[in-house]
Amino acid sequence: MAKKAQIDLEKCKGCDMCIAVCPKAAIHKSGTSNKKGYDYIAINLDLCNGCGACYIICPDCCFTIVETAGSAR
Repeated sequence: MAKKAQIDLEKCKGCDMCIAVCPKAAIHKSGTSNKKGYDYIAINLDLCNGCGACYIICPDCCFTIVETAGSAR
């Protein structure tokens, strides 16, 4: 099973800290606002390796790392 990051879009305040720490450049601004008016981030799951850097740095606890169906790393 592979691991991937997931985000709670309504918790995201668009602080960009996760963008800066992602070693695979899998996180970027979505260009869309959530219900609170924040431009939340998006994750390119093809690039995400589930390392958890975003999970660790996020001050608003927006991320979870989940097991996904697919090839093992």
